[in-house]
Amino acid sequence: MLKPISNYFTIETEQEDDTRWIAEILEISGVLVYGNSQQQAITKAQALALRVIADKLEHGEMAFGLTSFEFVAA
Repeated sequence: MLKPISNYFTIETEQEDDTRWIAEILEISGVLVYGNSQQQAITKAQALALRVIADKLEHGEMAFGLTSFEFVAA
């Protein structure tokens, strides 16, 4: 059975002690990235999420019945 995909992807960010920012897409396992700024981390997380979704679609691992989706900040 193919997994349905969410319409919304929640991006959670946090600044590390070493000043780097970490961003994670909560609905997609493994989408966790670092950036030098909060915006860079968010952008990298969005790009990685799109790559993961494309890969899962290409390999038939995910059902895609959406015409749009949205990234939202946590």
